[in-house]
Amino acid sequence: MFGRRKKTEALIQMLDELNNMLAKSNLREFAYILGSKKQMFFRNLFAGIARGVGIGIGVTIITAILIFVLQKIVKLNIPVIGEFVSDIVEIVKKNKY
Repeated sequence: MFGRRKKTEALIQMLDELNNMLAKSNLREFAYILGSKKQMFFRNLFAGIARGVGIGIGVTIITAILIFVLQKIVKLNIPVIGEFVSDIVEIVKKNKY
């Protein structure tokens, strides 16, 4: 009987620790969000829009920097690289307008 009581107390202590860990991890709120289809839909919609806008802005900035650097290389008039870069810049300018 004494061994059974010790096991029961140990089990209760482990359950209390598990309960505290679950409370700290906000599992209840997470389950609520997953349960609400409408909220999950709008959250994913806005996240997708934000990612798309971020990617668009990032690609635009990187492309502008790359074109700027390529134009500076063309102005240096390096024979082989200059011709290659000037061709790329011309292609970009033609497609830009």
